Amino acid sequence: MPNHLTPEELSKELGIDRQEVIKVCVQEGVPIYQGKIDKTLFQAQLQAIGTSPQPH
Repeated sequence: MPNHLTPEELSKELGIDRQEVIKVCVQEGVPIYQGKIDKTLFQAQLQAIGTSPQPH
């Protein structure tokens, strides 16, 4: 299972909107490197800000 996902892949996996994924990255400083986001880092940041999406 890949750990670095595009915003589209991450939004599908976590059940949140693609724009929301990008918004969290920008606001919380989660890096988007070459169009991909570290899933573990993104999920940790969601927990830190008190948002936890429902996995599919």
